Amino acid sequence: MEASPKGRAGPRARSVSRKLAMQALYQWQINSQPWQDLHQQYLESEDMERADLEYFRELVERISAERDELDAAIAPSVDRPVKDLDPVEHAILLLGAYELKARPDVPFRVVINEGVELARRFGGTGGHKFVNAVLDRLAGQLRAPERTQE
Repeated sequence: MEASPKGRAGPRARSVSRKLAMQALYQWQINSQPWQDLHQQYLESEDMERADLEYFRELVERISAERDELDAAIAPSVDRPVKDLDPVEHAILLLGAYELKARPDVPFRVVINEGVELARRFGGTGGHKFVNAVLDRLAGQLRAPERTQE
């Protein structure tokens, strides 16, 4: 089955979108460029045929536009200035903070799990523990009603 022009939909496609968005956000931190350029560059990735294209675009566009607000949400949950975070972990935390804030359709446990998996795959040794702790704290702040329903 071939991907439609809009890409795939579903949980697996969103996971691929998150991975690609994390890579794009990492690149954006290292070599600042307009989100549109990153979006266009990653559309040519071989993984993009398995991704949810609309979700990928939303993540890259909105996170780049809301970075200051997202960093302000992250700051109280980390043990150092946000500017000193490892770029991979920072990209993952930006993704998680955005989804916790703006995507109530994504359960907070999914946001945390996806962030931890990205950190295990791309982050430094033990980075997944840091990401887990920070996203858990953020979920407590941004999704308190959802967490209390458990």
